[in-house]
Amino acid sequence: METIMYLIRHGETDWNSSRRIQGHSDIELNELGLHQAELVAGRFKAEEFHGIYSSDLSRARVTAEQIAKHKDFEISTHIALRERCYGRLEGLTYEEIRATFTEQDEAAHGIETFEAMQERAVTALTEIANKHTNEAIVVVSHGGLINSFLHYVTGGLQGTGITKIDNTGICVFRFADRRWEVLQVNNTNHLEA
Repeated sequence: METIMYLIRHGETDWNSSRRIQGHSDIELNELGLHQAELVAGRFKAEEFHGIYSSDLSRARVTAEQIAKHKDFEISTHIALRERCYGRLEGLTYEEIRATFTEQDEAAHGIETFEAMQERAVTALTEIANKHTNEAIVVVSHGGLINSFLHYVTGGLQGTGITKIDNTGICVFRFADRRWEVLQVNNTNHLEA
């Protein structure tokens, strides 16, 4: 008995293109992001899957809606699938953060710890997988959360600080015997169409 999970990053936003930290800020897809969402939806049009889940943030939800429009079921949104919260750093570029915040005290800036985000990701994705034994499911989330989960599954060989997850990049996981396995990382073949 197994679950196959397609874990997909949302399409591009203006903050992605300007390299601004988004976190829990609800930034909409830009024109390219909407096009990417249509392309990834086309990739799943003929794919058989049994449910679609999404972060409640619009950039993920709208990407999921594009995929769901070809299927006959509702999107289930979950706050636990959100990106890592970056508190006061949200909206800033990496350059602004380096120039302004010389001491990275996460608690002082309201930043969620990596460990808290990873635990949230593992718990939510495992709960979802357990609801879909012998089925395939689609989950649309965020690059940081996906990478933290990839880091967990591979014991740090891939994921945070190592692996880049592109906008609408697809990672495929198998959940069987209470264990996760990576089948594919950051597939973006649909963007070449």
